[in-house]
Amino acid sequence: MADDALIHDPKGGMPRLLEIMRRLRDPEAGCPWDIEQDFSTIAPYTIEEAYEVADAIERQDWGELKGELGDLLFQSVFHAQMAEEAGLFSFDDVANTMSDKMVARHPHVFGDESRDKSPEQQTRDWEAIKAAERAGKAQKGALEGVAVGLPALLRAFKLQKRAARVGFDWPETAQVLDKIAEEAHELVEARDTLTRDAVEEEMGDLLFVMANLARHLDVEPEAALRRANAKFTRRFRSIEAALAASGRTAEESTLEEMDALWDAAKADERRAAE
Repeated sequence: MADDALIHDPKGGMPRLLEIMRRLRDPEAGCPWDIEQDFSTIAPYTIEEAYEVADAIERQDWGELKGELGDLLFQSVFHAQMAEEAGLFSFDDVANTMSDKMVARHPHVFGDESRDKSPEQQTRDWEAIKAAERAGKAQKGALEGVAVGLPALLRAFKLQKRAARVGFDWPETAQVLDKIAEEAHELVEARDTLTRDAVEEEMGDLLFVMANLARHLDVEPEAALRRANAKFTRRFRSIEAALAASGRTAEESTLEEMDALWDAAKADERRAAE
């Protein structure tokens, strides 16, 4: 085929990737699996790839990051190819839309506005521009446009951020801490007296307020939780390694012994950081 040279060109760049995707979806000569996919079946892979990018960054594995960014780019190419087949838009439309958005949101770089602004002022300007864009899309409510498909903790963070813009917020962090104590108490009561559904509801309330505390502390809760997950994984593996050195597994150990090994791993990390 005429485009085979491009497909096999190791330096073909973006045109090569777009042609590969087109061929994968070709009804006559493409891959049966790729042909039968649609937006809804590919969306979970898109989310997964985004998390794998974040994981590579968290581990500072820059060689793997290159591959993960490629996987994520391929997801965009896949969606754009399906959209083009349906007569909705093309990959160029996606790129141009993003370019237009970045130019419009950075008048201090691409327009006449001064660059002599603090990061805080630039953030406020960015939010004002986004609000104007939402108004242009007839998004009337303050919470409209916060994607339902976001991870629940991140969506809670964004919902509360939107609500705070219109004044629905605790003015002091101490009030958020009081609310956390209140929700924790209600969760204990629910555990002792209420149904499993009620316990789940109270647990959700507590997590929602925790996300609000993160916002008040200017901490992105998904990033904080990823960091905590990585720390737990690292320390628990240290426990397993220490036990394996003595020919045992975690199942063959006691909680007291594992607690001591946990504290030792924690102390080792602190010394390494000094």
